[in-house]
Amino acid sequence: MADSGVKKETVPTGESMPLFYARPEALNPTRHGSLGLAARSDFSFAGSAHAIPVVASEMPAAMRSYPIVFIGAGKAPVIITGVRQDENLFVDADGKWNAPHYIPAYVRRYPFILAEDPTSAGRLTLCVDRASERVVDQIVAPFRDDKVLPFFSGNEPTEATKQALAFCNQFQIDFRATREMVDKIDTHGLFSPRQSKVTLEGGEVLNLTDFQVIDEAAFNTLSDEAFLDLRKSGALGLLYCHLASTNSWTSLVHQASVRKAERAKSA
Repeated sequence: MADSGVKKETVPTGESMPLFYARPEALNPTRHGSLGLAARSDFSFAGSAHAIPVVASEMPAAMRSYPIVFIGAGKAPVIITGVRQDENLFVDADGKWNAPHYIPAYVRRYPFILAEDPTSAGRLTLCVDRASERVVDQIVAPFRDDKVLPFFSGNEPTEATKQALAFCNQFQIDFRATREMVDKIDTHGLFSPRQSKVTLEGGEVLNLTDFQVIDEAAFNTLSDEAFLDLRKSGALGLLYCHLASTNSWTSLVHQASVRKAERAKSA
């Protein structure tokens, strides 16, 4: 598969894999000519993700359902989708994402990803996670009642593959822009470590730790010069979406209560 020409985001090389990915392979017609993507909506792969990467362009939609915080040394923005380790409160037992909540681009991109081409440093190529249950053989698929979108027609990528490449390219661009915004915010010293105490229905109290937020007091006392610098960088939208998303902790608690009720009903 031809490379995208877009510089890198995160690449599945070495022992460390990006969230969700286990066995990504560069798409090519020789190796993957008989394979395709099962055309069904199944988000089971995200069922144990309690935090999922998010980019700035989707934060206006994401902030309505999820708190947005920053994690790790790089202060990567993520949405919080669960109050317990390895539990996504927005994916049900059938692999459906609970409506009307926003489905992040990182999730919708899977099982595709752009990865660095080992034959051309700094270039990226479209890969697919062969461990995904949606990547199926076109010969076997009909027996599973799966409609399959082939990856290739002969040696040429199909429209489905072209669309996947376009989506991954745009995600890559948005990821890079978000990274630059976060770096700019960090230069102004606006990040602050934080813990959150969540009280669930029934009185259970959970402590969420190891994340950072924007120090609103520090933000409000920025100099005019620093504020203008943030505005010119495009980072203000990210800042405001993050601050507004603090209201979505109540949405998370509600979702935890819904999940608890569902379990009690099925017990």
